[in-house]
Parts: sequence; structure tokens; C-alpha cells
Amino acid sequence: MWLFLKNLLFTVLVPGFVAGWVPWVFLLRRAGLPAAWTLRHYAALPLFVTGAAFYLACLWLFGTNGRGTPAPIDPPKRLVMRGPYRWVRNPMYLAVLLFVLGEVVFFWHLTLALYLVFLASAFQVFVVAVEEDALRRRFGAIYSDYCNVTNRWLPRTPKPRLETVAPFDARLR
Repeated sequence: MWLFLKNLLFTVLVPGFVAGWVPWVFLLRRAGLPAAWTLRHYAALPLFVTGAAFYLACLWLFGTNGRGTPAPIDPPKRLVMRGPYRWVRNPMYLAVLLFVLGEVVFFWHLTLALYLVFLASAFQVFVVAVEEDALRRRFGAIYSDYCNVTNRWLPRTPKPRLETVAPFDARLR
């Protein structure tokens, strides 16, 4: 139950802030919801639903399979390589970007499109400069093997998974 609450808190504070509060308060508070929906508004719905579904699937895997949260202060205890993580290394970031893309399509606002580009750039910098090094230190060769068979951003059909074994320790004899 505690793990569920931590994941819920993270979701409200981080993706809720990035994909919800910031676009609404800073960028779109004057735009409001349309009185009548057009084809563009309906086209944004699959982006919202797909982004939210992928995020929730990743969050579920972090809690059940990884036994942790997406928060850097409480990361998963085990490397998650199932579900969307078989196709791409960062599906949670992609889910948030997909949701914001849905907002761009729905509201058709230049500032929001620029925010999407900024967000994608910030994710790239954070993943490369901080997250991947931390995962490499935490999971070692297992994470390196995972990187060799799974793309960072572009989903692709999963390659056969390599099984990395723990290093031999002579003291165990």
C-alpha cells in the first residue's frame, strides 16, 4: 500500500505538474475548452488515452516488477525490462510527451508546441546526463546489455534478451 501511495504522489507531483499544471496555468489559461469540438479535438483523444495508458502501465511495472517508484530518490530495486520497456528504454517519458502532444493537437497553440520541444530536449539531457549513469552504476552489466538490445527513444521490435550473470566471486567457494 505504501508503494502505491508513493507512486501516486510521484505521478501527481511530476507528470501531473509537467503535463497538466504547467500547460494549463502558464500556457493555456486563456485558451479554455472549445465550445464545439472539431476533428482536430477528436484526433487528440487517442494521444491523451495512449499517453496515459502507457504511463500507467509503466508505473504498474515499476511498482510490481521493479519494487520501486520512478522517483530518483526511490528507484526500482530491480531493472524493469518487461512490457513497454521491452520495446524502448524510456516509455514513461514518451508517454508524457505523447500526452503533451495531445494537448498541442487539441489546443493548437504555438507556445504549447514550443513547450513540447523544450520538454523533449530536457528529457534527453536528463536521461543521458543523469539517469543512464545512475542505472549503469546500480545495475552494471545487466543494464549495459539491456542498452545494447533496446533503443533509448525509438520503439522497435524486441531483440532476444541477453542473460547477464552475476560476476564470479572466488570468496563464495
